[in-house]
Amino acid sequence: MTTDNEQTRNQDIQKEIRAGRSFSLAEAIGREGGDFLKGHSPIPRLVQARTAMKVFLTRHLADASGALHAILLTWIQGDEAMVSRHIEQPLMALAEMIEPIINNPPMLYEFVRQVDVKWGEMNGERPHFQQPGQPAHPDDEYTHESVHQTLTHFLQVLRHSIALQNNHRTSE
Repeated sequence: MTTDNEQTRNQDIQKEIRAGRSFSLAEAIGREGGDFLKGHSPIPRLVQARTAMKVFLTRHLADASGALHAILLTWIQGDEAMVSRHIEQPLMALAEMIEPIINNPPMLYEFVRQVDVKWGEMNGERPHFQQPGQPAHPDDEYTHESVHQTLTHFLQVLRHSIALQNNHRTSE
């Protein structure tokens, strides 16, 4: 512990140092909050989790046109509750977003419709909307089957990465 004399002496030294400086808001904030972020990132954890998901998506999702990727990014941004539940393992949140799309045909059809709309916007063309139970248009890049296959493969890669992360955590 410091004595009263030491505290007074420290305050006098700080006053002397600051006497020759002009006031700066940044310096005042730095003085007051110097220890606030010690040991922590200034980037909010939710932003860090979403970024990890986006990076994984960019590196591992095969999508030449980019519309599927863009819609998944929109879903990541829009589902704060899911990401927050898995803040420590954001790839788990990504898996939980994709599983219902694959396993629920009406959800898959709506997802593919959103991807088709995005494709049309990106290419300045009218998209081909496949109807449930109907064959896809020959020029349709995003069919129910193709999106289902792409997401199923991506989910397998995702689960493998999650398993590796979990194995790494348990060995630490």
